[in-house]
Amino acid sequence: MKVIVDIDVPELAPAIDFYCSALGLQLSRLLDTDVAELAGASCTIYLLRHAAGSRPVHALALQRQYSRHWTPVHLDLVVDDLAAATRRALAAGAVQESACVEWRGSKCISFADPFGHGFCLIEFAGESYTADDA
Repeated sequence: MKVIVDIDVPELAPAIDFYCSALGLQLSRLLDTDVAELAGASCTIYLLRHAAGSRPVHALALQRQYSRHWTPVHLDLVVDDLAAATRRALAAGAVQESACVEWRGSKCISFADPFGHGFCLIEFAGESYTADDA
C-alpha cells in the first residue's frame, strides 16, 4: 500500500512557501490551478486549494475553516535535528504549541501551520520508539 497525504489550504502560493520553508520540501509540480505536489518526505504530499467555507463532503453541513482546529489525524514528521527543524518551522510561520516532550527514545514538539493544521516534529534517538523508557 502506498500512502499520500492531502492537505487542504485556502491558497496555494503561501502554503507552498510554508511547507517548503518550514519542512524542507520541494515543489514537484502544479496540477491545474488548485493542486501542488510536494516531494522530500517519505510520501508525496499534495496541497489542495479549497476556499474557506466550502464543504468538504456534501453529506455533512461542515464547512472548511482555516483557523486553528483539531482533528484526530495529523502529521508526525521525523527529523534528524529537532532544534534546527523547530527554528526552521518557526521562521516559516508555524506556531509552537507544546514544550519538548521526551518519551521512549524520542523528542517531540507540537505545532500549528498557518492554515490551522496541527503537526508534530519528532526526533528519534534510534530508528523508532524504544520498547521502554530506558
